[in-house]
Amino acid sequence: MISSVLPLALGLIMFSFLVNSLFIVPFIDFLFRLKVTRQLEGGKKSKSLFDKLHDKKAGTPVGGGNYVILTTILLFALVFPIAKKLGIFIQSAYDLRWELIAIFTVFIGFGLLGLVDDLVKTFGKGTKGERPLGLVFGLKRGPKFLIQVILGLAAGAIMYFKLGISILYIPLIDITLNFGPFYILFAAFVIIAFSNAFNITDGLDGLASGLLLICLLAFSVIAAGNLDTPLSIFMALWAGGLITFLYFNVYPARIFLGDAGALSFGATLGLIGLLTGNVIALTVIGALFIIEVASSAIQIYGWRKLGRPILPLAPLHNTFLVKGWEEPKIVMRAWIVGIILAIFGLWLATI
Repeated sequence: MISSVLPLALGLIMFSFLVNSLFIVPFIDFLFRLKVTRQLEGGKKSKSLFDKLHDKKAGTPVGGGNYVILTTILLFALVFPIAKKLGIFIQSAYDLRWELIAIFTVFIGFGLLGLVDDLVKTFGKGTKGERPLGLVFGLKRGPKFLIQVILGLAAGAIMYFKLGISILYIPLIDITLNFGPFYILFAAFVIIAFSNAFNITDGLDGLASGLLLICLLAFSVIAAGNLDTPLSIFMALWAGGLITFLYFNVYPARIFLGDAGALSFGATLGLIGLLTGNVIALTVIGALFIIEVASSAIQIYGWRKLGRPILPLAPLHNTFLVKGWEEPKIVMRAWIVGIILAIFGLWLATI
């Protein structure tokens, strides 16, 4: 029952938070010593609006995502076998082995892709970007997107062939769609879309990480209701690490996630929506991520088709910066909207 899963999850969130708190400050100092810090993405002579707003963040360590990914994996490897030996009932609607393979394929695979991108951004040379950007650092979009597609299809194939997932339930209208083998493409789309949406949202101190924490807490309730113990344990340990990171990521941030965390966390959130069978609830709970990526798509359309921007600056959070909103004000209000959306999404998932 849900009453037996939630206490375990809540306890593990606190346990993970305490363990992560012991090592994060030395980790931040370690990044400083290695000079793994944010670069001036527009170059020293850049005059673009984006760079004027964000160049003050240069010099902040990048790698919080690596830290949370590593500690979550290690803690899961420690806690999960102990939980089984202590007689804690492990229940899942799926084959346990393949569910864990799906989770960590996405969590680690997208993390490694982001890690390579972070290293290229930190130690590589910038290239001239499209308007309105100056210099752009990191992997080229083509190869980066191709690897995302491969990872997304791999996760989709595992869910379809090994976990037997092929349907999408739409609440309110009570319709169930069976995609058959096309579910692999659908799953890949959801995972890749949320990976990039989260990455785009991760532009203000505490914005993306705070919204993700709200999403995880909502889906922890959903997973507990589904009696999915492995997923509940994973999300609890992940959430505890995220809380620790968020303490140092709020304005003014002492550490950033980096692409390792942004790509991995967004993709894994998409996977959680798929595994819990609540993709529609996911689009509501994670709606701000979708709005952010949609605003960037609209801006690209404006530059390429109309020859001018549609928004003052994309993604949407940058538009509020341009209008004079202070960064903490934007983030706090986004969190409030995220909480309301999470409550609505939970309602959809439970009717």
